[in-house]
Amino acid sequence: MSSKPVNVSDAPGADPADRPDLVMVVDDDDDIAGFVAFNLQVHGFEVLRAHHGEEALEMMETRKPDLAVVDWMMPVMDGVELTRRLRAEPLTSALPVIMLTAKGMTVDKVVGLTAGVDDYLVKPFDTAELIARVSSTLRRNKEFREVSPLTGLPGNARVTREIVDRMKGSTDFSVGYIDIDRFKPVNDVYGFDRGDEFITTLARSVHRAATAAGRPSVFLGHIGGDDFVFVCHPDQVLPLTKHMVTDFEAAADRLYDPEDAQRGYIEVPDRRGGKQRAALVTLSIGVAQSTQGGRRFVDYREVVAVASEMKKVAKSQPGSYVAIDRRKSEPEPDEPTL
Repeated sequence: MSSKPVNVSDAPGADPADRPDLVMVVDDDDDIAGFVAFNLQVHGFEVLRAHHGEEALEMMETRKPDLAVVDWMMPVMDGVELTRRLRAEPLTSALPVIMLTAKGMTVDKVVGLTAGVDDYLVKPFDTAELIARVSSTLRRNKEFREVSPLTGLPGNARVTREIVDRMKGSTDFSVGYIDIDRFKPVNDVYGFDRGDEFITTLARSVHRAATAAGRPSVFLGHIGGDDFVFVCHPDQVLPLTKHMVTDFEAAADRLYDPEDAQRGYIEVPDRRGGKQRAALVTLSIGVAQSTQGGRRFVDYREVVAVASEMKKVAKSQPGSYVAIDRRKSEPEPDEPTL
């Protein structure tokens, strides 16, 4: 194919996760709160301060912190009650909380853990311990949020970082966008539980194909539903996709009811009371490539847009299909065209 490259954004391809983490410090003691806030800022965190639990909840209506460092003993609303309130609200239920406390007894820690506290800092504490606990709690929380609960594969944020990291390097890379064709009829006829089996089956097929691809390691991501992503070297694309398509089609056939698998289609009820035939599932895979002498990207969103465009091309073809973008970057204005 040959056409002008998709221009998604004029902004540089920066990782949106590069912004500083916002930490809310909730403590009525200005000396302790100031000490915590100063050291967090020195280590690159953005800090928001509140004097008690109610003020913290009010501030969270307009600002969403990535983590809260909360003192146990405070007026108006203490740290334990604040933590309970945070856990009860859907928008803050997953917010990690580190409790500052002079209480070191096991029974007190049990009370806090029962309320939903993630970690403790027992006073007095030093700067190194503060930064280590904040950093490790944030890391664990991000890793948990970035993993698909269905497949265990990294999600959108981790996929974005992987693409950005590849763009920063000087090596060639390819990004593949995988989608199951006719997945909706499967859900309509068999239900979501069976649909989830197709998704986990694809995850296993993709993983087996990536393992067989060898070095360099292939990155795999699950961005939701039946959509998956892989990032690899361009030389790995064809053997990788061939392996995953063959593996998935054989495994998916076994997920259908025997009579449907044998006749090669399922019957889907329509709105008029009739039935439409839907062929068995296949895969559509769109691939964007960044190569020397080929195409280079300046924005990770352009990579995603090209892979999505190629996936649409693949979907227009019968059966499982891999569409690879082989366009070259447009020459610079002063660069001669050969």
